[in-house]
Amino acid sequence: MEQIHDIPANRPWSGLVKQGQTIRIIDSYGQQAIDTLLYNAADTAERYSSQDTMRVQNGAYIEKGTQLISSEGNVMATIIAATSGRHDTNAGCCSRESNTVRFGHETSYLHACRENFILEFSKYGMTKRDIVPNLNFFMNVPISQNGAMTIDDGISHPGDYIEMEAAMDLLVFISNCPQINNPCNGFDPTPIQVVIRG
Repeated sequence: MEQIHDIPANRPWSGLVKQGQTIRIIDSYGQQAIDTLLYNAADTAERYSSQDTMRVQNGAYIEKGTQLISSEGNVMATIIAATSGRHDTNAGCCSRESNTVRFGHETSYLHACRENFILEFSKYGMTKRDIVPNLNFFMNVPISQNGAMTIDDGISHPGDYIEMEAAMDLLVFISNCPQINNPCNGFDPTPIQVVIRG
């Protein structure tokens, strides 16, 4: 069985991905950051842990073969395909507050990924307290030798995708990033597609 979900620019999405199913996230137009969070569908207190994921794989980036680890030390999903090179799990999601700090008070009205997550969480009785450091698929965040991070131009192309296989029943939340003040979206947010199979 295949489910196809078209996610407009700037918007959130959520869905259930059952154990053994795959979820493919497609960057339809290229250079689009896709903020993603995973939760155990049976108990949302267990959720994606960027720290444990980096520790287990001994690396800062998400790539083919990476196991995505939960706050309880369990494998939530494994990346089984990735056609674009670099995926971030350090930089977190944009918010109205961070926009204001980075880009000036005149940007405080702009919608951001944090607000997208809060909106989508409300469907499941979750709140902003449930937001944790997220995956940033297709977001190019080089890390220098001294540990400094930079949000740089995206390197993904139209049709690039990342695909993972669920190791448990997952609630997957996506914010199709609305950021227009830094180059993570090429300053032009675009639609994406999600395909669930299995």
